[in-house]
Amino acid sequence: MSNIGFIGLGNMGGPMAANLVKAGEHVHGFDVVAASRDVSAKDGVQIVANARAAVEAADVVVTMLPAGEHVLSVWNDIAPHARQGTLFIDCSTIDVASTRKAHALAAARGIATLDAPVSGGVGGAKAATLTFMVGGSAAKRVLERMGKRIVHCGEAGNGQVAKICNNMILAASMIAVSEGFVLAEKLGLSHQAMFDVVSASSGQCWALTSYCPVPGPVPASPANNGYKAGFTAALMLKDLRLAKAAADSVKAETAIGAHAAQIYERYAQESDSALDFSAIINLVRAHSGR
Repeated sequence: MSNIGFIGLGNMGGPMAANLVKAGEHVHGFDVVAASRDVSAKDGVQIVANARAAVEAADVVVTMLPAGEHVLSVWNDIAPHARQGTLFIDCSTIDVASTRKAHALAAARGIATLDAPVSGGVGGAKAATLTFMVGGSAAKRVLERMGKRIVHCGEAGNGQVAKICNNMILAASMIAVSEGFVLAEKLGLSHQAMFDVVSASSGQCWALTSYCPVPGPVPASPANNGYKAGFTAALMLKDLRLAKAAADSVKAETAIGAHAAQIYERYAQESDSALDFSAIINLVRAHSGR
């Protein structure tokens, strides 16, 4: 049993902290949003007054925060209050440069660190089925309480590299699947026939078979629930921007990824980016005269 400090109890962090409690860990948590604190308190997290208080008795500190600036600010604040031997794990999805700065500032105080962004969305966080992409020396026990797969990606920062590259591929795949379905609609092919052919052919991909953007073929997909988000379009746009910035920093050619970012940017301007990212099909329809 460990004492775990958990900072960031939102849509992802809250369920993750709750799963640590279910596994028998002592979790001291903090979030700047009162409603998030209230939900986590009901889940058995011991709510403390601030981020520093979450760290003072912790063996492990987990952060799940919106952006690199928040991670750097929080880690700067809490690092001086961490005990000798404490492990910091950042599960946020942030830019690679900020991740490596966070590792460096903690290392300067002798604190071991991991970057461990996740894949699996809110559903995976609640069900403890997340995949963790780990940069740094892997520490499986705590992560196994919150997910089902831990992939060690190498040195500090490489977890973030894996996450943004994966989501760039996913975004492009979802746009391509959506364009295929809209074209099929306009040419008179049913959703089910389209799915049956492509899911068994060379166009098969996760965006189609697990997250099909039209109602019917995949009952568990958000399309069957009004596109209620498992992973919002806003978060996908965030990750695409991170991928574009990373590509620019190393002069990598990612033309399709950059175009995917432009398409999700347009969706955010014209529609509800709080919906699931698979709702991008509605933008394709809107610009196809449907």
